[in-house]
Amino acid sequence: MAGAITDDRPPAAEGRQGRPLIVTEDAELLDDLLRLCAAAGARPEVHHGGPQGRDSWDSAPLVLVGDDAARRVRGAARRRGVVLVGRDQDDSGIWRRAVEIGADHVLVLPDGEQWLVDRIADVAEGVGRPALTVGVIGGRGGAGASTLACALAVASARQGRRTLLVDADPLGGGLDVLLGGEAAEGLRWPDFAASRGRVGGGALEESLPELHALRVLSWDRGDAVTVPPQAVRAVLAAGRRRGGAVVVDLPRRIDDGVAEMLAQIDVGLLVVPAELRAITAAGRVASAFGMVLRDLRVAVRGPYAPGLDDREVARLLGLPLVGEVPVETGLMDTGNHPGGAVRGPLARFGSAFWDRALTGVEAA
Repeated sequence: MAGAITDDRPPAAEGRQGRPLIVTEDAELLDDLLRLCAAAGARPEVHHGGPQGRDSWDSAPLVLVGDDAARRVRGAARRRGVVLVGRDQDDSGIWRRAVEIGADHVLVLPDGEQWLVDRIADVAEGVGRPALTVGVIGGRGGAGASTLACALAVASARQGRRTLLVDADPLGGGLDVLLGGEAAEGLRWPDFAASRGRVGGGALEESLPELHALRVLSWDRGDAVTVPPQAVRAVLAAGRRRGGAVVVDLPRRIDDGVAEMLAQIDVGLLVVPAELRAITAAGRVASAFGMVLRDLRVAVRGPYAPGLDDREVARLLGLPLVGEVPVETGLMDTGNHPGGAVRGPLARFGSAFWDRALTGVEAA
């Protein structure tokens, strides 16, 4: 069981990072907390009798106080990030003791173990603002969504931002191929099919192929492997915890795995060629994805059919307009990748997109 008393934001969002602090004299409880810290990849500092020096109490990103130690920490300075941990499910007095020490949360083991592992891992990784996550969807087949997703990711990395590009379409042929990195070493989606629970953000980043200064999670060329929705959720959440930008190339259908991704996407871009059949098809896609995505916008790709421009396409779809996606011909023929030409039209579009999308976000 885990219960919140006050604000749920992790103190790491305020810039604190370091070793969690454990305060308890209960040997059994200490063993449990050390085990959970190890599972989260954290090495805690342990105080047995109570806070020993103000620096440790004030600077630790997370303080785990055993219920046996509640009385001894009563006089400590009030701070955020304090969790009171007990083992007695029937002890209603633990809530009173939590209020007395100013704890943010009350946790009773073993029911609250997964919540605590997640919280410890957050502070161990120094979690701050999650990555701005952009999903790119084709309004119809061949709309150029994969090309735009790659170009946006390359532009983000070129601006010095930690960037992850995620290929969410197992039938798309692999974004690593589009970026010229099909032979690059690193894990692909099938390697995460057995993932359960939390995935470490740092470990994920280091395990993926690095192409053009960004990390890529793509599909391999083997037989199709189903990645369970819980694994999809855990992997994308790990990538977002690292901050920066995440770009997801989405298929035009919604299954359980895609739904898990949509729940973590901040902005959706629907790529629509400017011709009537494409607009009709895109309307169906927008209707399905718009029920899940909070913010869905349209990016229009020419050439334009008679009587159409980008604003008219956006009006017909009833979506906000991001802009016109430029056509950059001969990418594969010249061996270049989407957005690779610094002065090319796709690179300029990508840079302008991030400048607008991140205005006020990275400074916050």
